[in-house]
Amino acid sequence: MDTAVRSFLTFLQVERGASPHTLRNYEGDLRQFLAFLQTAHNGSLPVPTAVDAYGVRGFLAARAGVGDAKSSLGRKLATIRSLFKYLAREGVVPHSPAAAVVTPKQEQKLPRVLTADDAQRLMDDPGSNEPRSVRDQALLEVLYSAGVRVAELVGLNVEDVDLDAGTATVMGKGRKERVVLLGMKAVEALRAYVGKEGARGGPLFRNRRGGRLTARSVERIVATACQALENFPTITPHTLRHSFATHLLDGGADLRAIQELLGHASLATTQRYTHVALDRLMEAYDKAHPRAHDKE
Repeated sequence: MDTAVRSFLTFLQVERGASPHTLRNYEGDLRQFLAFLQTAHNGSLPVPTAVDAYGVRGFLAARAGVGDAKSSLGRKLATIRSLFKYLAREGVVPHSPAAAVVTPKQEQKLPRVLTADDAQRLMDDPGSNEPRSVRDQALLEVLYSAGVRVAELVGLNVEDVDLDAGTATVMGKGRKERVVLLGMKAVEALRAYVGKEGARGGPLFRNRRGGRLTARSVERIVATACQALENFPTITPHTLRHSFATHLLDGGADLRAIQELLGHASLATTQRYTHVALDRLMEAYDKAHPRAHDKE
């Protein structure tokens, strides 16, 4: 099994162009699976053909027993299915033992979003004792104006951005390129940042040493910007992506257009934002409409 897993990970990296983050997640899940199989088979790993549906279910039950969330269990099952689908295609196993295992029912969690007013507050430099740098301002504007993922943001190079056209070309999941739109404020912030840095190629967003910013650094920048505001929630960069989509929907944008801008492969993934918008609409109704509540 260990050889099969290593072959699969190589396939993901070379043939599928999986990102380092995706590879780490796959490898982590599969290493847990191998450790479970080794324990279940008295210290030795079974061959792929010896793994059955009971073994897969047993692994998920063991992970649930140590507190893994249903979302985590669903991801681990999807990883194992991908592994055995690859092995079946390669002729290593006749069929996937994970195909008959039912995915754990997921808890439907709506994405957290900022209100339009809070998004405006975050984008405006609060003028604190430590003014926001032009880099951080540009970074925040691009996250919210374009709705990009953090990996897409840090992967941007200077030459990927067309400030005259107000667009940027990002590399999304599965190594798929797409063009995202930059708002006027994002273009202005990028002009100020690129102008200060000088028109050089390579990474768009750089650290103090001139290297490419990491996803962890972006998370810290967003958290710091939140902490500089009074009574403001601490959010993640992905919250700005959720807010981008929800605010577009609130403004009447077509769901298909939002799907394209977000780079979602399935419209079903984008449709969850309709639930967010509906919840916000109902909340506004409950607060404002005179017939929303019974009065004695």
